[in-house]
Amino acid sequence: MKETRDGPRNDRSAKSSSVSSLPLILDMEDFKGDFSFDALFGNLVNDLLPSFQEEETDSAEGHGNIIANDVLPNGTLRASADAAKSAQGLSTPLFPEVDALLTLFKDSCRELVDLRKQVDGRLYDLKKEVSVQDSKHRKTLAELEKGVDGLFDSFARLDSRISSVGQTAAKIGDHLQSADAQRETASQTIDLIKYLMEFNSSPGDLMELSPLFSDDSRVAEAASIAQKLRSFAEEDIGRQGIAVSSEVGTATASRGLEVAVSNLQDYCNELENRLLARFDAASQRRELSTMGECAKILSQFNRGTSAMQHYVATRPMFIDVEVMNADTRLVLGEHNSQVSPSNVARGLSSLYKEITDTVRKEAATIMAVFPSPNDVMSILVQRVLEQRVTALLDKILLKPSLVNLPPMEEGGLLLYLRMLAVAYEKTQELARDLRSVGCGDLDVEGLTESLFSSHKDEYPEHEQASLGQLYKAKMEEVRAESQQLSESTGTIGRSKGASVASSHQQISVTVVTEFVRWNEESISRCTLFSSQPATLAGNVKTVFTCLLDQVSQYLTEGLDRARDSLTEAAALRERFVLGTNISRRVAAAAASAAEAAAAAGESSFRSFMVAVQRSGSSVAIVQQYFANSISRLLLPVDGAHAAACEEMATAMSGAESAAYKGLQLCIETVMAEVERLLSAEQKATDYRSPDDGIAPDHRPTNACTRVVAYLSRVLEAAFTGLESQNKQAFLTELGNRLYKGLLNHWQKFTFNPSGGLRLKRDITEYGEFVRSFNAPSIDEKFETLGIMANVFIVAPESLSTLFEGTPSIRKDAQRFIQLREDYKSAKLAARLSSLWPSSS
Repeated sequence: MKETRDGPRNDRSAKSSSVSSLPLILDMEDFKGDFSFDALFGNLVNDLLPSFQEEETDSAEGHGNIIANDVLPNGTLRASADAAKSAQGLSTPLFPEVDALLTLFKDSCRELVDLRKQVDGRLYDLKKEVSVQDSKHRKTLAELEKGVDGLFDSFARLDSRISSVGQTAAKIGDHLQSADAQRETASQTIDLIKYLMEFNSSPGDLMELSPLFSDDSRVAEAASIAQKLRSFAEEDIGRQGIAVSSEVGTATASRGLEVAVSNLQDYCNELENRLLARFDAASQRRELSTMGECAKILSQFNRGTSAMQHYVATRPMFIDVEVMNADTRLVLGEHNSQVSPSNVARGLSSLYKEITDTVRKEAATIMAVFPSPNDVMSILVQRVLEQRVTALLDKILLKPSLVNLPPMEEGGLLLYLRMLAVAYEKTQELARDLRSVGCGDLDVEGLTESLFSSHKDEYPEHEQASLGQLYKAKMEEVRAESQQLSESTGTIGRSKGASVASSHQQISVTVVTEFVRWNEESISRCTLFSSQPATLAGNVKTVFTCLLDQVSQYLTEGLDRARDSLTEAAALRERFVLGTNISRRVAAAAASAAEAAAAAGESSFRSFMVAVQRSGSSVAIVQQYFANSISRLLLPVDGAHAAACEEMATAMSGAESAAYKGLQLCIETVMAEVERLLSAEQKATDYRSPDDGIAPDHRPTNACTRVVAYLSRVLEAAFTGLESQNKQAFLTELGNRLYKGLLNHWQKFTFNPSGGLRLKRDITEYGEFVRSFNAPSIDEKFETLGIMANVFIVAPESLSTLFEGTPSIRKDAQRFIQLREDYKSAKLAARLSSLWPSSS
């Protein structure tokens, strides 16, 4: 926007007149670029507003301090200032520039309308021009499309022509190539026929051949032609043999070709020998290029098999006898002095590493020389395994006889099995190393397996026999140690000596652990030798069955020996049971012998409990071993795991039966000693003390004290030796027997009230002891005994009410009542029959 003004701004009237008199000029250029209505408005009014602001400022200064504080920060007066002006009667308009701005805005609006009309006119002209140009453009495109369609048709015809010409040229080329090939074949055929005629000249005459067959520089060409001639002649002979042999011409032709074939074979043999000799000479000089040239030519003779085999056979490791002897010395030592699995393992590791390094060096030469190196490597590795390795294994693995086992002093079968495992494992490592070096298409793993096939066929039988041999040797060792210890101890007495000998042959958890260790080693060999899960499971089951048999036999025999000592102690007790009419001296001697028999019984009891405890620990070791090592190997075969569990239970049933019988004898031993103590220590006066006014003795009787002390001492072994259900069953049975034994024992005595109190004290003592059995049924029985003991304490007339709450024990209570001292005098029989008619 352009605007011109003349003259200074002296007053508002002059300013207004100047603005209204000047025209407002707006151009379309003002609307180009970054157009903004705010900027346009500012350009229109900013020339008028500053003069108005200056006048307002001058007016405000004239009023002084009256309205100084009412000016807003943007220069606008507050309402109080407007009110003051109004009060002073000012006639000046509030915004004097309004007319000027209104005029300006009207002029601007007119100019903007004019500009819009100009723009609309120009837009209309442009639209008409665009429409015309668009019509021209569409017409041009239609003409171009017609021209392009014509070009496409021309290109299609040209492409078809080119394709036809190309096919014709290709056919011509094929015919020319075929003709050239036929010409070349005909030329070669002519040459071959000429050479064949030379070989067909006369039998065994190779002197008249072309120079080609004697020129050393053309050996490769001669070998190729000779092979072609021999193939042609042999094929022709084969065809002639199929045809009718009665034709004379055919027979003559066949005889002629047979001569050629014979001469060709002789020539090929001679040429092959010459090449092999040249190959050997180059090999000794390490001339790899010459070796490669000869090998390439020899590959035409039977695909080079003779050259490959000749090269492998001439390696020093196969022809030098000292190499084989060095292998034996490295593994077995001088004069086989280092025959042990660890030494053999170290020797095999060193030897196999040397073999691998040698094969690796040979592989480098083979790759550089032979056109088919993989075939040569197959022959080389096969020769290594079948000759060098097999010769060594035959010296290491001497299969023992299962009829005459090698003695344990020489290592027994276990030494053979360990040597077999070491040799197998190390040879498998050799096979893997040779596979990494390269062995062509040779199944090196399968070949390695075949080296051990004869040993693996009888492996399970050898493993079983070895475990049996180890068990037999261990039992002989245990018996020898026991006998030696028994002899060193000396004779201490018949009974005591028997118990000492028994303790020397006690079951040992260490021995069972050794059984498991043998079995674990055998299982590791099974895993090594058995690649198939089913085979492995079968071998594992066989080996584990050996362990079950060994542990079962060992535990059963150990428990039987411990039970035999209990039987001997019982027989010793029976020997000293005497009648009543004996002298005092004989009775004293018998009592002393009975004490010795009791000591033997107690020692045998403790020994048996130790045997039971160790048997339980041994069975737990076997079960843990089965869970950790055996079960996972049996899972791949259906039913194998369940069958093994059942077999384990069956195997241990023998030991369980022996333990049960022994525990029954233990109870008999304990009860026999309890009865002996009661018989020897219990006096009639214990329960029928005289009524002499002395305070009754509230202590348990001496017999009770002795019995409880004996039970506490001897059952300590049962508490530690038995576990869980076995312990509970044993103590319950013993508690029942003790209960019945005490009842029978007390039936021998008569009780007065003081004796009844003494009996009640004994029953309390027995009850407190059996409470340690943790058997509620036994506790209940001894509580019942305590109740029944009251029949000796209460007055006769109170007996009727004593068991009103417990009618189930009236029968046993009636037996106790009959033992009252006043049973007859108080006529208790008639009284009880009237009170308890059903119990009489």
